[in-house]
Amino acid sequence: MSEPVRAVVLGGSVAGLLAAAAVAPYVDEVAVVERDRVPLDMPAARTGVPQADHAHVLWSGGVRAVEELLPGTTERVLAAGGRRVAVQQDMLLMSAAGWSERFPETQFMLTCGRPLLEWVLRRAVVALPNVSLLDGTAATGLSGSAEAVDGAWVRPRDADAAGSGRDGGERLPAALVVDATGRGSALRSWLGGFGLPAAEEESVDSGLTYTTRIFRAPGDGAATFPVVSLYADHRTGKPARNGLVVPVEGDRWMVSLSGSRGARPEADAEGFAAFARSLRHPLVSRMVAAAEPLTDARTTRSTRNRRLRYERMAAWPAGLLVVGDALSALNPAYGHGMTAAARAAQALRAELSAHGPAPERARQAVAAVSAAVDDPWLWATSQDVRFPDCRIVSGDPGLAERAAARAGFADLLQVAASRDAGVNAAMTGVMSMSEPMSGLEDPRVVDAVRAAAATGAKPLPQPRLSGADLAVLRKPARTAVRG
Repeated sequence: MSEPVRAVVLGGSVAGLLAAAAVAPYVDEVAVVERDRVPLDMPAARTGVPQADHAHVLWSGGVRAVEELLPGTTERVLAAGGRRVAVQQDMLLMSAAGWSERFPETQFMLTCGRPLLEWVLRRAVVALPNVSLLDGTAATGLSGSAEAVDGAWVRPRDADAAGSGRDGGERLPAALVVDATGRGSALRSWLGGFGLPAAEEESVDSGLTYTTRIFRAPGDGAATFPVVSLYADHRTGKPARNGLVVPVEGDRWMVSLSGSRGARPEADAEGFAAFARSLRHPLVSRMVAAAEPLTDARTTRSTRNRRLRYERMAAWPAGLLVVGDALSALNPAYGHGMTAAARAAQALRAELSAHGPAPERARQAVAAVSAAVDDPWLWATSQDVRFPDCRIVSGDPGLAERAAARAGFADLLQVAASRDAGVNAAMTGVMSMSEPMSGLEDPRVVDAVRAAAATGAKPLPQPRLSGADLAVLRKPARTAVRG
């Protein structure tokens, strides 16, 4: 009788959980190794996630990928208090060009706290008959060689390192090992221990800082008020100042303010309110003033776009896969991280469906996963390179030049998308990762963009607020801003 085929997924993040779901149908056993303790009976933030306290959305392209991997996820998220947002109908978007019309829905997003989404995914994954969760357990290295990985070394997070094995740990044998340990991944170091050269790294860093506070929305504002995305105008040459308000479970608004170098939001209550007032439009500030603060502000600077080009390495061990931020970490300002992870897991499942859990196919699988994040990488970096003092590290000398060449068309595209339903649908399809970026080069889209430029079309000068929206903003704040 042959030995069972095992897979080990290092990291119980969104990316790790979805990778486990992608792999599970093709192996006998899957072990998910998670450094933090994670309860199954209630949502709880993981300390290893710098962005856990900040706004997250799952775009429709990601939702469809998740539903393919874990059917019923959308229903479970909504039942737990998440919200389905119709885009652009239930959204107020101010791009660099100006405010967009609220066109009828062509795409959508799910909004909720990240702990809630991870909890829903975690419960669904561990309910699979061949998946087990080893939480409170840290990965300390890979077992195997430069030719093939055959397992991972792990140990209890709080255990003394004394003992046998790698760093006093235990070896988990596996035919497939998936690194989903996020921005803090040690994979480059582990591969170096096998004698492999370091993978090429690309980095685009706008220096963005996020500060987030949760408020209780006035009245039924959490259920009815549109999502608000207010972005800086890069054409001014000034540091970015952005504001995002999304509804989360419990009748609350999550307000995330962000700024690049030279315009970073303060974490104290007065500084937070002052930064909101400094945005291009007062809408976010008015929402903050109308709501009741429930938490202090929390800040993260972990926003650098960073991509490791493992698919370009001259040699790659059989049996080793990598997903999520361990492969490509994105600036969260554009809300693509979780959706990119879902699309990557979808690509991984397609590879396994076609070829089975063949360790010798690991290189091809890594290439497929990397290709799945090309578009969100291009979207994020093309936006970030426009801001002052953006720092670029890349072996591609033409990255900044190509981004600059695209900038002119992108500006015209945003203007046209703000007033033309067809162009808006095309841009929203790309933004939601439902359509490839190449769709923006469709002749019909290009012709519509040119026509809008020729006729001098302009975005809306003010957001398209309904009477009900205005009524929410007129409600008095329940309490004074507190520290």
